[in-house]
Amino acid sequence: MPTAAFRALLRSRAMPLIVAVALFMENLDASVISTSLPEIARDFGTSPIHLKLALTSYLLALAIFIPASGWMADHFGARRVFRWAIVVFAAGSIGCGASNSMATLIAARILQGIGGSMMVPVGRLIVLRTLPKSELVTGLAWLTVPALVGPVIGPLVGGAITTWWTWRWIFWINIPIAAVGLVLVTLFIPQIRTDQVRAFDFKGFVLLGPGLAAFLTGVTLAGLHLSSPLWMAGFTLGGLALVWAYAGHARRVEAPLVDLRLLQIPTFRLAAVGGTFFRVGGGALPFLLPLMFQLGFGLSPFQSGALTFATGAGAIFMKFLAKPILDRWGFRRVLIANALLSSVVLMLPGTFTPVTPWLWMVAILFLGGIGRSLQFTSINAMAYSEVPDQRMSSATSFNSVLQQLSRSVGITVAAFSITGVQAAQGGQITAATFPPVFVIVGGVSMISVLFFLRLARDAGGALLAK
Repeated sequence: MPTAAFRALLRSRAMPLIVAVALFMENLDASVISTSLPEIARDFGTSPIHLKLALTSYLLALAIFIPASGWMADHFGARRVFRWAIVVFAAGSIGCGASNSMATLIAARILQGIGGSMMVPVGRLIVLRTLPKSELVTGLAWLTVPALVGPVIGPLVGGAITTWWTWRWIFWINIPIAAVGLVLVTLFIPQIRTDQVRAFDFKGFVLLGPGLAAFLTGVTLAGLHLSSPLWMAGFTLGGLALVWAYAGHARRVEAPLVDLRLLQIPTFRLAAVGGTFFRVGGGALPFLLPLMFQLGFGLSPFQSGALTFATGAGAIFMKFLAKPILDRWGFRRVLIANALLSSVVLMLPGTFTPVTPWLWMVAILFLGGIGRSLQFTSINAMAYSEVPDQRMSSATSFNSVLQQLSRSVGITVAAFSITGVQAAQGGQITAATFPPVFVIVGGVSMISVLFFLRLARDAGGALLAK
């Protein structure tokens, strides 16, 4: 093989895989804690619905600090920020494993979120800045393959650890993964800097970070009866007011923290907004399935994990087929048709009962993983198809904020729906609680079709085979 061709192959395969070690750790952590949530709640003497704060506090930290990730990478160098992010995430993992109350767990999850806020978007930025546009779909697919292994083995690992050992080790297993990631990044990832480092938008950070934090706090507290309606409304409306103030600020300054002018790019705007609605359903699923299997069906954490692993397995399977499918049908047709099908499949777990054959449940979850994987790959690639290189760091920050917000909203929609159905049925959480909830989250995901219909027929064409 010619040297130049070998170097190109190494760049398009090895570098995304190395960066994906960090994404693997983050995705493993998220899937493991979801499976173990009921057991952690029992250990702390609290409700699993209340313990959703352990999930949303992590997402809250991501939403606050992700906007600064692009500037940090430009100013200090992407590799340096990426390495420090891995260290902070590992430190937060140690704290989670040592927690003895919901409050200490939430504090440690926030520390994890600070590390994750730099780790995931900066890792994606490294790949985006080292690959040409023609290799972007393939590179992003390879980037997410190891990351998707986390959701595959996470439920099994988390279920096994929680069933036969202690849930604390679901966090401590991050430490060796972090060590391997640090070594690989140091040895193989070049230092990537830009000559055009914009000034840090401190005023924007003060408006946007607290605004997102207050808004997410308000919607997270909704339905938990942990605070008065006045406080919840104050957090939510106050957060929206700060975000609105940031929007006005971003239009006036030359280099805002998150550049809202990116929404003037049609492919980025429609991918961002449509993708946000679609991800709400995907964000709810890891929270809903373990609750349904363990609290509704009475399964053990390991049995629950043995079922939910199928979602990640389907996602990995599709990663190898996404590029040929997009080359054949184009972004617009794939996004519209797949959003419809995936939203319907997202509702199907609501038909499960304690006597539903396991093989049928695995097949449905596997099919759902396939559809969501194709949709996420398509959305992520198309979003950056028309973004100039000098605006790529801001675009990755913007997109990452929206992704974390949609995941947090998905968990909140699911938790609020469970609480509402439970109140209407007048009892505890049972198998009958979940069918309406799956219909609701699937319906929210289906709203994304309205935005994908507005895509140009040749949207993202620069990324496809000629």
